[in-house]
Order: sequence, then C-alpha cells, then structure tokens
Amino acid sequence: MNPSGTISSGTPRSNGRVSPHPTSGTAPHRLEPRAAGAPSAGPASAARATGLSKVYGLGDTSVYALNDVSVDFHTGEFTAIMGPSGSGKSTLMHCLAGLDVPTAGTVRIGDTELTGLSDRKMTQLRRDRIGFVFQSFNLVPTLTALENITLPIDIAGRKVDRNWLDSVIDTLGLRDRLDHRPAELSGGQQQRVACARALASRPAIIFGDEPTGNLDSRSSGEVLAILRNSVTHLGQTVVIVTHDPRAASYADRVVFLADGQIVDELHAPTADRVLDRMKHLEVV
Repeated sequence: MNPSGTISSGTPRSNGRVSPHPTSGTAPHRLEPRAAGAPSAGPASAARATGLSKVYGLGDTSVYALNDVSVDFHTGEFTAIMGPSGSGKSTLMHCLAGLDVPTAGTVRIGDTELTGLSDRKMTQLRRDRIGFVFQSFNLVPTLTALENITLPIDIAGRKVDRNWLDSVIDTLGLRDRLDHRPAELSGGQQQRVACARALASRPAIIFGDEPTGNLDSRSSGEVLAILRNSVTHLGQTVVIVTHDPRAASYADRVVFLADGQIVDELHAPTADRVLDRMKHLEVV
C-alpha cells in the first residue's frame, strides 16, 4: 500500500475504489500513515452491533425502527448504510455512535461496550474515539475554521499534534481558509472543515450522516474522495448513511436495511449495482 495520503480526484470508481493517483500535474499534499500500534486494516471490529433493537411507542402503537440487527464494521473499511426511507439506517448509525440508546441488544466501539456507560464516560468516548461528519456541517458560527477543527481536542484538554494537523489542513486544501468563519465559506469548504475536525484527533471510527446531502456534485466528490482516502491510506474506519448510489460507490461494502432489518450486502459496489439493489428493495 502506498504510504502517502494523497487526496485523489472526486470521480467514483467502477470497482468501489478511488484511484490513489492524482489526475493533475500538481504535486499533492500528503498525510503520514498512522503511528505504530494504531489500528490497521484487518478483520478486527471497529464497531459492532449485536441483537440491536429500537422500539418507539408501546403495545399496539409500537414501531420497530431496528429489529434484532447484528453487524460488524471492520477496522480500515469504508461502509455505506442504505435503505428506503424509514428503513432504520439513521437509527442504526445513531445507536452505533452513542447518540441514541437501543431498546435491546449491545453496541461496542472496539472493546468498549456502550451499554451501561455513564453520561460522562459516553461523552468522553464520543469525544476521544469517534469522529462525526453531518449533513448540516455542525460548525460553531462564531469560531474560525481552525478553531472549529481543533474544538474537540481543545475541549478534551489534549495537546494538538501540530504536524498531523498541518497535514490534514493542507491535504484538505484549507490553509488559506483557517481564519474564515463558517458564514464566509462555501458549503463544500464547510464540509471540508467538518472532515478535518473528524480526522484531527485520529478517531477509531468516523460516522457520516448524509455527509454530502447539502453539497453539489463537485463538492460531494471532493468530500467522498477525502473519506475514501482516509481509509485507503490511513487505515481509518468510515461508516456513512446515504441515499445516493454514487456516494455508496466509494465504499468497500454497502449494507442494505429494510423494515429495521439488514436484508442484503454488496461488496466492491458500483453506482449502477447499488441502484439496482435499491430499486429491488423499494419494489419489495
């Protein structure tokens, strides 16, 4: 594997992977690989759900958003979660990320079981081991781009790894935007700031909830290439919820949900194959 972290073109790949080679003659910025001892690609689980159920309401009015879902998300893998509206895909991600509490079942991030964690421990786990990229960017409007990027690290009271931070900033093309506030940035630039914030602390896993939902096609490709490259070259683990077959084509694996249950998986996806599966689910 090429040890560099080159951010490549935003063009989705036909076999589920973006080419690690730049498409222009401009020398790319590079990210250094993970430090020795950090998680690498392999069969280990970055996150795992076992027998997961989420029920809203009681008795005859109860609705199963998730119904006995068991799934692993392997370290160093990019997974997209897809399904028709109301299938439970966002609920699954929120339970995995500790943003919602399941009715039954267990969730693990690495070796840590989320069930029974105190609010303080849960907050610490989300802050230190999970990165988030949301559709709405979730940037603090009064802070600069740089302050937004380092905010979770600052809140944790940890020292910023300046070399790593500089690599992330330069790779995402944010060097000349660090003093700008969110209102002074385009949508694509704001989402790049959100990606930099997620990567800055080197989390065990990054969750993205429709991370390209508010972006045009060019900005979407840039953000997806960043997430793809963080997996390919840095061993990062990424899980996104998306309705877009093109976005899913950047993943290694697509997990399909319907009626609160996992009904299919697709490895090395292409946009066309994902679209065909989605059409079948919607017809069923």
